Amino acid sequence: IKLEMPTINLDGEVTVLATVPEVIEALESCAMTWQKLISTALEEQLKKVPQGNGPLAEVDLWRERNNTLSALTEQTKLPDVQKVLEILQEAESEHIGDLQIVLSDLRKCHVEALDNVKFLSTLERHLKNLTYGTGFNVVLDTIPSLMNALRMVWIISRHYNKDERMVPLMERIAWEISTRVYKVVDLHTLFKEDRAAAKKKIAEAKSTLEQWKKCYFAVRAEIEASGREQHWEFDRKRLFEKTDYMTSVCQDLYDILQVIIEEFYNIFGPELKTVTGDPKRIDDLLRAVNGLTSPVEELTFDPFSIKSAHDWKLIMEEFKEEVSVENVKQIFVQNLKDPPLYKNHPPVAGAIYWSRSLFYRIKHTIIRFQEVGELLASERGKEVKQIYLQVAKRMKEYEDQKYNQWRDGTEQTLPLLLKNTLLTSSVTEEPVTTKKGVRFIVNFSPILQEIIVETKYMEQLGFPVPEIARYVALQEDKYLRYTNGLKNMLDRYHRLMGTLNEAETKLLDDHIQELWRVFKSGHRRLNWNSLGIGDFIVRCTQAIRKFESLVRQIHNNSEDISNKLLFIESTNLFKFPLSKNGDELPKAKEFFEYLKCERAKDVAHMVRKYTAISQLLIKVEGRVANTNSGKSPKLTSYYAYWENRIYQVLTQLIVKNLQAFNAAVLANVPLFQTEAILSVPEIILQPNGSEIDKMTVQCIQDCVEVTKHFVRWMHGTCIECPPQHVKEDEVITFSFYSDVSQNPLIIEQAILITQNVHKLLASLSKYLNQWKRYHLLWKLDKAIVMERLAAEKPACITFDEELQFYMKVAQEVTQQPLIKDEQFIRLQLAPLAYTVQENARGWVISLGKLLNESARKELFSLQEEIQVGVFSSCC
Repeated sequence: IKLEMPTINLDGEVTVLATVPEVIEALESCAMTWQKLISTALEEQLKKVPQGNGPLAEVDLWRERNNTLSALTEQTKLPDVQKVLEILQEAESEHIGDLQIVLSDLRKCHVEALDNVKFLSTLERHLKNLTYGTGFNVVLDTIPSLMNALRMVWIISRHYNKDERMVPLMERIAWEISTRVYKVVDLHTLFKEDRAAAKKKIAEAKSTLEQWKKCYFAVRAEIEASGREQHWEFDRKRLFEKTDYMTSVCQDLYDILQVIIEEFYNIFGPELKTVTGDPKRIDDLLRAVNGLTSPVEELTFDPFSIKSAHDWKLIMEEFKEEVSVENVKQIFVQNLKDPPLYKNHPPVAGAIYWSRSLFYRIKHTIIRFQEVGELLASERGKEVKQIYLQVAKRMKEYEDQKYNQWRDGTEQTLPLLLKNTLLTSSVTEEPVTTKKGVRFIVNFSPILQEIIVETKYMEQLGFPVPEIARYVALQEDKYLRYTNGLKNMLDRYHRLMGTLNEAETKLLDDHIQELWRVFKSGHRRLNWNSLGIGDFIVRCTQAIRKFESLVRQIHNNSEDISNKLLFIESTNLFKFPLSKNGDELPKAKEFFEYLKCERAKDVAHMVRKYTAISQLLIKVEGRVANTNSGKSPKLTSYYAYWENRIYQVLTQLIVKNLQAFNAAVLANVPLFQTEAILSVPEIILQPNGSEIDKMTVQCIQDCVEVTKHFVRWMHGTCIECPPQHVKEDEVITFSFYSDVSQNPLIIEQAILITQNVHKLLASLSKYLNQWKRYHLLWKLDKAIVMERLAAEKPACITFDEELQFYMKVAQEVTQQPLIKDEQFIRLQLAPLAYTVQENARGWVISLGKLLNESARKELFSLQEEIQVGVFSSCC
């Protein structure tokens, strides 16, 4: 489209040319031509529609319109065109107004086209992926990005922010998505493909259709949540009616593939051929399964068209009904030997219930076929009816066989089961010794219970049942009451026996034997036809209650004894004294004396607890043997049990206390103090290392000898053994000491403590060695050194050096730490430091005296010389 320029000469001023009639006439003619040309071009552009149903056609439409209108707009901006407009405006031509209106329309349409092309270009990449993407995965990834881009266009664009523009564009996008699915999902070839691949294809197609709607509503919710943007209130029918329908069809196709793959091919595999032993029949079933999809593959209409929705529904109904009959048939064949049962159903009646439930399912299907006449009249419908009749016949034969087998078995088995004794035990012989592991069991056969339940269900199913079975079933409540009573009684007995240890079981042997004699009638004589079952349960319950009372009393006594033993075991035999004043700790001897005194108090208390144990055992003797001698033969093993427990407790007492003392030795918490002193010529501890070591060993020995206070019992009793006079002046008391002291753990702990104390004392001695650098202070004889020094007549500077040295030593000692804490010993260094200082001061004093004497001699000598000189002068 080209605007023709006027042929008249337009050189000159606008105001001059506007007064020339020939110029105005020629320009008005040109303006009328332009107006008509531009108006025609605008009309043609506005009449054009996108050439295609997809969104890219709309992009192409606006790009073409923009190109056309841009060319026209550029021509109107040419200098000649602008001058023509100015001249006509100046001349106030009547044609200028119409031309200006057309030019204004042109500008508006051009601005709109330019704006739309700019914003639609931001969508173009996503739309091309949607149209030409290689697979559904590309489309699935594209839809969210495309929807967000549409939101930006809706917010920013001046023209695509209205429903009349945005809805058609989205409708085209929905069409494009639907077309992609339509092209890929070809029902004529779908079921001939690999089943897993076809299933995946349908799933992806359905996901793509759902993604379109899901992303739309997600972005719509974001727009509403923002509170700033105009909401999307678009016509949902235009956007989603087609895709929603196609989604439902894809779901139907997926269900068909799911049924074929999961419910048929996975069932009728090699394993079922092996189980049934009839591979030919399984192959026939598989061919029947393949035929299920024939109506879908041979469609004469488009299943994705909403207009064909009724026809597609009929096809799916037919498929579902046929699958239902075929599925029931296959379930019946597959589970014939081991049918699935409803909860609480017995095996035989449950199998018949299962068979009938399958029958009712296919019967319901046939009734539905009859309601839709066109289905039953088809060839497939007739095949389904024939399958139904065959399966129904086999199911009836199956029920009759199951019932007859049950009836015959019940008539033979039930009388024998009723003759079973009430109880049975885990040992078959008459028990001669009481063993904790012997268990009694209610001898009510599960088969008997099963017959009762089977009888009830068989009557519900309408089958005649044997008279003896009906009688037993009517007595079910009574049998349930008896079995529950017996079970509760035995549970109580077993719980009670479970609380007894081996020693208590031996102790109560006579009482357990007595209890078993009560159980004996249920174990030997009474059966489920007997009349005295209730009385038997009452007698057993009373006997158990009496035995339970005795066990409770024994356990109470055992708990008292255990508490006393716990007190003994948890006693602290190394109670350390608290420090008196801050840094001041007790001296070694005081420390170990304190431990000894405190231990003596605790031992007295422990012995009182120990002595009381005998009295508690005599109480047990009174309950069990009706004697109070402390030496009942019936309690011999029980006495031995507690004596062994006492030995274990005393062993743990000593081991734990020695371990705790060893930990205290190694811990960096001082418990007592010792002093470092100078005992010329050595620096030693006071008390010395061997004394500390001896006190430690004695402390350990005292700890172990605590067990001497616990006197052993005489054999077979709980009476303390009296002192034994070996010789006239030698008395032996049998205690736990001889056994406890030989325990390897105790010996090991005692050696370990001694070694650790040795190491500590060696470490302290090594630490004191650093003080030996001052050994010359006390090693040299001051008198001899001073005499030798006086003979040498040293200069004053020599005296000064010596004095400075000893004063420096005295000063240096004051700066040394006076306390050394190492593990559980605090070393006091103050006495040693004081002695070293005093020695240094002694040297200073001796040097001072020598210097004084030397100076006096020099002074007197000088004085004599002066006097001699004066005398000589006078003479």
